[in-house]
Amino acid sequence: MKPGLEVGATGQRELQVGGSDVIYLGESQANGAIVFSTPSMINLMEHAARRALLPFLDPHEESVGVTVSVEHLASTPLHALVRAEAKVTKVDGRVIDFEISAFDEREQIGRGTHRRAVILTERFAARLNEKTRTMNGGLVVPFPQTPNQAELPPLKTLVVERDAALVTVTLNRPAKLNAVDRQMTADWEQVNCWLAGHPEIRIVILTGAGEAFCAGDDVREVGTLDLNEATSLSHRQASLYLAWERLPQIFIAAVNGVAFGAGCVCAYSCDFRIAAHSARFAMPEVNLGWPPGYGLAQLTALIGKGRALELCLTGKPISAQQALSYGLVHDVVPQARVIVAAQELAKQLLAQPAEALRLTKQLLHADEGTQPKQAFLADTAAYIRCLGQADAQEGIAAFNEKRPPRFPQTTTKGSPPMKPSR
Repeated sequence: MKPGLEVGATGQRELQVGGSDVIYLGESQANGAIVFSTPSMINLMEHAARRALLPFLDPHEESVGVTVSVEHLASTPLHALVRAEAKVTKVDGRVIDFEISAFDEREQIGRGTHRRAVILTERFAARLNEKTRTMNGGLVVPFPQTPNQAELPPLKTLVVERDAALVTVTLNRPAKLNAVDRQMTADWEQVNCWLAGHPEIRIVILTGAGEAFCAGDDVREVGTLDLNEATSLSHRQASLYLAWERLPQIFIAAVNGVAFGAGCVCAYSCDFRIAAHSARFAMPEVNLGWPPGYGLAQLTALIGKGRALELCLTGKPISAQQALSYGLVHDVVPQARVIVAAQELAKQLLAQPAEALRLTKQLLHADEGTQPKQAFLADTAAYIRCLGQADAQEGIAAFNEKRPPRFPQTTTKGSPPMKPSR
């Protein structure tokens, strides 16, 4: 550890309450409530304490939680802005104690104490990786969805329309080409929880508002994240797409425009993909200076190793017709018919026996082998490694300045790391 850490040092962390941060009280919105959960508040407080320690850690060090004791003082609704504050009360070598508090926009909502220990990351990671390889056969299991049997809460970036057993979800950030940001991730978590609680919904159609299906991650937002935030967000996004395999509904992607990066992953995570003639598909992350953060094994299982290498190493987009020949989509139709074609497929599927259809989907996903289920942790680790390097900083700068990137002609070993937080 670096010298200088003293009693009284502070750290803060803010969060907008999203779908994965709440619990559902009651049977419906009319007589129940959706509130910020105690575990989520504890997580927020721990991150505030972590930020207090970051300036005093060497590059090979990190802090981890040891104990926490918290009182939850007041309830906070979905989408509220909450913040946590942590103040150092004792420093005993590599063990640090904190007083922690949490507030929403109106009042204090929590208080308590917390202890953190500073550890060597390489030793910690080696032990964790060894443990990961021996648990659950090395397979990824999507983070569990807490079923929401009540009404769907208000969403900011998705439009959900229900017609009996058919639901249409429209990605609704047209000014940003429906790019995925933290808010859309939180909204999708809400939708997944709602779908898990409503098995009577049988089909979900996904499409994009405006001219795009989804242009990928919001690169401008990525440039504002510290590496811990980027890791957490990547894990959450991978989890929500992987969860579609386990949800009882059949997912149909109606790809009405570009499907790049996370948008391409969103499309091929669906059970069916129908593309407009004008649609294009790409995995362009390498052009920004990093590999895809998740979904590589799923893509390889779908189109084969050779095609996956082509898409991911060149970053070049392919047409809808090429995507059809690769096996990436099932059908290509005129632009005006993409939603109609998806609805026609949905009607055909709805005519099939519901339980037989669900079990068939479940069995096919279970029988496709272990490779597509390999932990996305390796994808995210590679993404974060590159995100902390000069190439990624240049890629983000070039994107923001709308110019071609000028990547340094150096290896990642010699590139300066990104600051761990902002």
